[in-house]
Amino acid sequence: MPKPFSEREKAFIRKRLKEETIACLEKYGIRKTTVDELVRRVKIPKGTFYLFYPSKELLVFDVFLGFHESIHNEFIAAIKKIGQQPSPEQIVTLIFHLYKQVEASFFYRFAVNGEMEWLLRKLPPEVAKAHAEVDDISIENFISLIPGIKEVNVPVFSAALRGIFLSMLHKQEIGENVFDETLKLMIRGIILQMLGGNHA
Repeated sequence: MPKPFSEREKAFIRKRLKEETIACLEKYGIRKTTVDELVRRVKIPKGTFYLFYPSKELLVFDVFLGFHESIHNEFIAAIKKIGQQPSPEQIVTLIFHLYKQVEASFFYRFAVNGEMEWLLRKLPPEVAKAHAEVDDISIENFISLIPGIKEVNVPVFSAALRGIFLSMLHKQEIGENVFDETLKLMIRGIILQMLGGNHA
């Protein structure tokens, strides 16, 4: 029977798996990243991989969640840094910056080329559902930081902001030359509704 890993060893292996997953995703994409390649890079037996993740897809999704969390934390920190009551335009600028960060990442490339959709189909349904709920909690945290915001339907506003993200997958059809301003316009509309439409 193999010797159990200490908590420190577990944390190190999980960290290395995520690091090498990011490297492989950038080089090969989601579908062509394999467990064999990951365990070769991390220098662990294949059986050890499955002690940490039941599948490659769940590891990739975990990396995606880490990216989501880092972007969210950066956004929350930026809102707090403004202090007092941020203006609608400050909020719009922050959300726009967040979307542009996502657009610059390789996860956006996977969304455009269909690999992200492929990944989501491979995940257990309860995992995708849990992720949507985390999104709602993220938006709720964001809303709670804005003084004077009217009572809102959090799942609806969360879905609206996800809808704006999905519009980024159709940048060419919408018009690349006007897309950034269109994105800001859609974000501004949602923020003004969150604020009760009382801001110019």
